[in-house]
Amino acid sequence: MARKVLVVDDEKLIVKGLKFSLEQDDMEVDCAYDGEEAVSMIKNGDYDVILLDVMLPKLDGFEVCTQVREFSNVPIIMLTAKSDDMDKILGLDYGADDYITKPFNVLEVKARIKAIMRRMSGRGEQQSAPLPTVIVSGDMKLDTEGRRVYISDREIRLTSKEFDILELMVTNQNKVYSRDALLKIIWGEDYPGDVRTVDVHVRRLREKIEANPSEPRYVHTKWGTGYYFQG
Repeated sequence: MARKVLVVDDEKLIVKGLKFSLEQDDMEVDCAYDGEEAVSMIKNGDYDVILLDVMLPKLDGFEVCTQVREFSNVPIIMLTAKSDDMDKILGLDYGADDYITKPFNVLEVKARIKAIMRRMSGRGEQQSAPLPTVIVSGDMKLDTEGRRVYISDREIRLTSKEFDILELMVTNQNKVYSRDALLKIIWGEDYPGDVRTVDVHVRRLREKIEANPSEPRYVHTKWGTGYYFQG
């Protein structure tokens, strides 16, 4: 089955080039040219990956990301013309899974999309692994098949990467993962970003699942080493 990608950018030449290139790799590509159109299409479509520009008419990329995260965990790759690292981290704070800085090489874009798709496909292959479908730890319930997490029976909406981190830690409780290890496991060996990406996602995960993120019950820090889960 062809993978479905939504490209969101108001620069029509960029959209045209990405659409043509991705279709050469047998991907199905839809296009949107402003933030409101993008949100509407994501609500009504079934996409595997969203390529989302930051600077958009009507709603900017960060606003789109925030709205989408209210109803979907679809992987989002931000496209930003700004090189400031804080802008990139800000994009991740709003729920993006990855970012690419303009001007970009289309081969890099395709590599990032394929890396996400490999991870998504890998989850399907792992269903035969001898792990329980639902893992309960304290008042947390993790549905590994449905990719949902509940705290005291209240669903907590996580992004794809946040869920990946939590699932890895929950299924390997008390094992300490360094930031480098998490970057390689969750984002892949060829991911060009740095460990600050991990810190942002762990902080955001704590803000969602912990009653008091500064005194976490679940996701703990082993100073100078990394992160671990303790139920």
